[in-house]
Amino acid sequence: MPRVRVHQHVNPLAPYFRQAPRPIDLGAVFADPKRPIFLDIGSARGRFLLRMAREDTETNFLGVEIREPLVDEANRLAGEAGLDNLHYSFCNAMLWLDRLLKGFPEGILQTVTIQFPDPWFKKKHAKRRMVNQEMVGTIARRLVPMGQVFIQTDIEFLAEEITDMFGSSGLFDEVQISENPFSIKTERERSVENRSLPVFRHLFVKKK
Repeated sequence: MPRVRVHQHVNPLAPYFRQAPRPIDLGAVFADPKRPIFLDIGSARGRFLLRMAREDTETNFLGVEIREPLVDEANRLAGEAGLDNLHYSFCNAMLWLDRLLKGFPEGILQTVTIQFPDPWFKKKHAKRRMVNQEMVGTIARRLVPMGQVFIQTDIEFLAEEITDMFGSSGLFDEVQISENPFSIKTERERSVENRSLPVFRHLFVKKK
């Protein structure tokens, strides 16, 4: 089946994307809802998590994506692969991540990844960027102590902006890294590396 075609960018402040999502029912989407959760915010087509879920069957993998057709396609592929530890949710994470995760037990979220988010280069569009202080606070509240947040982008100013938010929150310690700590790479990461362009990577650990 051919890939679903969607717009590369959607305006997260448009009325359609301001609709509040229904909180995730872990028991309805995962075979074992008590497993630790790996959350990928902005999961796009979901291929990264698809491969991660195959490799680690003792973790539940959750992808959050604003482009609904990609969520539908990714869930179809997860179902065809028989992966009961993988689910994707349609959500505007910039506005509604906290509501989406409302029913999560304390300490179940162990790892968060934010990979190559849309930079929205124009100054007038900066308010559309996905990562904001509210998201940082949501992640901090839901993440287990010593849980990890991995961030990577090929846009230097965006890397600085996001890492400043996490660093200034006082809730995380930064761990210096140069390589991706995971064995799987996203399609975007491979594309950037194949063009010999730099990738700016940062790892934050929630304080005890």
